[in-house]
Amino acid sequence: MLARRYGVTEQTVRTWKNRDFVEDVSPTAHRLQTTLTPAQEVIVVEIRKLLLLSLDDLLVVTREFINPDVSRSGLERYLRRHGVSRLADLKPKPEKARFKTFQNDEPEYVHVDIK
Repeated sequence: MLARRYGVTEQTVRTWKNRDFVEDVSPTAHRLQTTLTPAQEVIVVEIRKLLLLSLDDLLVVTREFINPDVSRSGLERYLRRHGVSRLADLKPKPEKARFKTFQNDEPEYVHVDIK
């Protein structure tokens, strides 16, 4: 009857009746299902930072040497979670060219630019 009155499913009514609080709960899982251990995650992130490998190349290296069960989507989630998912952000930025100044010459020499 409550589900029909409020336009929600019966499962939602059962869930809310069993709670002691009224705040909504995040639907994100409390424990993420991962195939890499935390130590392996750190190694993969450092490989990404040092070698600047693309996702597919990093997947090949990870499957070959670290964990053969890792998936491409799982690896992408690891990289996003650690803030290294975009290669463009990891590549060093080229320094801007500084303005060139005139050469300091002896006082008797006059520098003239003709255009």
